[in-house]
Amino acid sequence: MSKEIAKNIRKGLTADCSNCFGLCCTALNIMASSDFQINKPAGTPCMNLRSDYSCQIHSQLREKGFKGCTVFDCLGAGQVVSQVTFNGQSWRDNPETREKMFQVFPIMEQIHEMIAYVAEVLSHDIPNVLSDKLSHKLKELQNLTTLDADELLSLDLVMYRFSLNELLTVASESIRANIIAKLPGAKKVKDFNHARADWMGKKLKDKDLRATDFRGAYLIAAEMQNSDLRAASFIGADLRDANLSGANLSTSMFLTQMQINSAKGDGKTILPSHIQRPSHWIN
Repeated sequence: MSKEIAKNIRKGLTADCSNCFGLCCTALNIMASSDFQINKPAGTPCMNLRSDYSCQIHSQLREKGFKGCTVFDCLGAGQVVSQVTFNGQSWRDNPETREKMFQVFPIMEQIHEMIAYVAEVLSHDIPNVLSDKLSHKLKELQNLTTLDADELLSLDLVMYRFSLNELLTVASESIRANIIAKLPGAKKVKDFNHARADWMGKKLKDKDLRATDFRGAYLIAAEMQNSDLRAASFIGADLRDANLSGANLSTSMFLTQMQINSAKGDGKTILPSHIQRPSHWIN
């Protein structure tokens, strides 16, 4: 698969709420917190959901205590479940499909997340053997999105994630190793490994953090203004309220829209092409 095709696949994984039956507002179980002011059991529509599946306080979500809604991103899973899996038949018009549709949504969301990671890594220069294996995985995952509801509900997603994780780890190390080899001074890949580090609130302003492995790291409220984060791996990292103002994330790996939505930034933050600048960021 060409890098350009992979880039387009990754870029195409965006939510289209106009073709979704408000699944993120209904299917998910949400506990009251600073990000969501009410308890909402799974399968219960949010009190702000209109009959046309739009949100009646969409432009005021943060002010009304629903910050979490502005962070969430399904990577396009909602419209696929609504229009492909259930052929455009809504849970309101067909109540008998309601429970099954709500159960399928988080499954499709996880599949889209895996597709996003694979497509992204295929847009980089990686060894041919690894590229072939990941291309096969991508086709396999894309095929899963066409399954019917019962088939999706029977999937063992743990198995898919486990087999994919090893390939993504090897690919990430290969990409970062090439970058590290070009950095000044004698450096080793292990020196850039900060996977699962607890860097909550850590002061990292103006730092050169290129090719750093932040896999699963806690970067909550970290001060990363003007830092160089190119080729850094953020798979599973917690970026809530991390300050990315002026930071360069142009080639950061495994960043999701949800991670960026949860962080802070400004008009000078450089993002990957597949990530949209959050509307709540300062200019």
